[in-house]
Amino acid sequence: MPVRKSLSGKTRSRRTDRGAPTASLARPPGGGAAHDAGLDRYDVAILAELQRDARLSNAELAARIGISAAPTWRRVRWLEENGYITGYRAELDRKKLGLGVRAFVRVDADRNTAAATRELEDAMRLMPEVVACHYISGEGTFQLEVIATDLDAFSRFALDHLMKLPHVKDVHTSFSLGEVKAGAALPLRHLGVR
Repeated sequence: MPVRKSLSGKTRSRRTDRGAPTASLARPPGGGAAHDAGLDRYDVAILAELQRDARLSNAELAARIGISAAPTWRRVRWLEENGYITGYRAELDRKKLGLGVRAFVRVDADRNTAAATRELEDAMRLMPEVVACHYISGEGTFQLEVIATDLDAFSRFALDHLMKLPHVKDVHTSFSLGEVKAGAALPLRHLGVR
């Protein structure tokens, strides 16, 4: 296995077999046990705390999970490097920003070939109004979450942009009448605590 130097200057093993993403097999020095068996309770605690408040300082995070600051920092770096933490962002209040409409739009494609699907995917990624796009089973090809300032703006977006995309056969829209829960943290209970 290739060996890579960590930030501390010590070496860690890295797996690079069969095109799989490179993942560190061992915990950084001082960070705990070998990591090929999965996440431990400190990792799960870090993920839970950062989902609640990603602005925690390293010292605050360390105090909350019950280990010192240096191993906490190394664990966070390991979780980032290995793709468990993919980024940090602020949650914005869309209504205060004048974005009063949330719509769920099912898009039916006229054909489901690989080339047509890729073309639609690329177009969806370029539309800032589309904040989420999923392949779906059953009827339809994609399920979109679309944000707009008001119904007129949504209508213009649907007619001028969405309906004009290549390979779009039909769209079916449902509007959110009220938000019960949004931006929730991922459930981590299934990871258990070791």
